Amino acid sequence: MPIPVPPPPSWLDSLASYPHWFVAACVTLVLAAVIWLLAKLLKWGLYLLIALVLVGGLGTTIWLVFH
Repeated sequence: MPIPVPPPPSWLDSLASYPHWFVAACVTLVLAAVIWLLAKLLKWGLYLLIALVLVGGLGTTIWLVFH
């Protein structure tokens, strides 16, 4: 007895009228933009972390010098 296959999601119906190469190209561009955005967020997160480490280290050093 074959296993029943569920129908594809309904949101894919709107993409069915477009050529497959066009859908693949658009998905590639969207994923590239998401990866680029994540890379930017990680970069700025690292900058923030470096700044916090420098400020914390400088503050701790100054506190230790005067105590």
